[in-house]
Amino acid sequence: MRNELHENNLSADVGRSEKVFNLLNFSIPLLMGIYVFINPLPLSALSEVCFYLSVLSLLILLGFRKTSFSLRSPLTLPFVLFSFWAVIGLFFTLDFENTLHDLRRHLLNYLILFYLLINYFNSQKRLEILSVLVISGATVSSLGTVISYYFIDGFPFSSRLGIGANFRDMPCIYIGFITLPAIVLAFNRVQYSKSITNTLLCALAIVVLVSTTLLTQSRGALFGFLAGLIILCFNNRKYFIVLISVLILALLVPGLMGRFDPERMIHDERNKTNHLAMEVFKLHPITGVGYGMQIYTKPNLVDLEKMNSQFPPEYRQAKVIAQPHNTIMDVAVRTGIVGLVLYLSILFASFLLLWKTYRMTTNNYFRSWTFCLAASYMSYLVPALFTDTTYGARAIIFYIMLAMMTILWNLVRHEKTLAVIPS
Repeated sequence: MRNELHENNLSADVGRSEKVFNLLNFSIPLLMGIYVFINPLPLSALSEVCFYLSVLSLLILLGFRKTSFSLRSPLTLPFVLFSFWAVIGLFFTLDFENTLHDLRRHLLNYLILFYLLINYFNSQKRLEILSVLVISGATVSSLGTVISYYFIDGFPFSSRLGIGANFRDMPCIYIGFITLPAIVLAFNRVQYSKSITNTLLCALAIVVLVSTTLLTQSRGALFGFLAGLIILCFNNRKYFIVLISVLILALLVPGLMGRFDPERMIHDERNKTNHLAMEVFKLHPITGVGYGMQIYTKPNLVDLEKMNSQFPPEYRQAKVIAQPHNTIMDVAVRTGIVGLVLYLSILFASFLLLWKTYRMTTNNYFRSWTFCLAASYMSYLVPALFTDTTYGARAIIFYIMLAMMTILWNLVRHEKTLAVIPS
């Protein structure tokens, strides 16, 4: 009798513990889904709660071996090499504390995000859910920004969206990094939509996102948008109509075409900013100034004013902008030429991953997703040549896209494995 009671109590304890582990396994995709959705929204506290609760849940599951969490990805080696070099930079950095802080917050956390997504959104259904979350978050953020700027603050529609407003986390030059990938994902959902409701919602999201992008009057965003649409045209010729429509809309946006004046572009402040960044790079060509993102802005560490004053008038800034306006230059300044090569290896590996995924399958659905992610990725990388993208909401979008590429690669590999197994 005692043995039976003992066995019943034991099985009850095991049952309760399994429920806890199941709950933890369920909570991670739920929390990460919320995290992805609110990424572009001004809810940083909630975002951190979701992220760290996910990490805590994962650690508990790993400790009790109740998850099949894996680091396997074609991007793992490039990630490891770049991260290793960034950590090596601690021995050469101009600011150890800031570098250590940013290695954790703006590199390690993003890598954790990447691996959480590829492990817990690892099915076709969850990949689609992930795309919906990116689209929804970007649409809600865009609506809020447009309403706040033009209808509440009262700025004229000829004014660049975000200019002169207190959008610290999402100024106009960063908005496109949120809207453009979401637009491409929304186009992909429309293509495979099986319900009128879904089609209408995606169409509404596209209208909101395209309008928001054009209202920023960002040249980089427009170039990125066109690059993404050109890639989509290779998959479906109907996107030529969209491409032409966007060009016509761009002509109608007040002030946008004026930003493409050749004289204005030649004397753009970005050219002078990048010239200054190049001088800093020349002083620390191998190791860079350190991964810390505040180092470049500290006069006691990097005397930008002095360097700027020594330039010829055509390269001299009237007021020094302490920020490289180019992601490639930003990485080079902070990690040196070695770090830049390793960072570029991540970009190369991601394009190679998409190419391999495309070649591995003849499934039209998966091939369409390959074009979609390639277009989304290119629409992000082109404007990244005009500003920095290694932290904040835009950096999170970058790692989300890399995660979606890996998830798609895993799905195609699984499909290929099933195809060779005899029934």
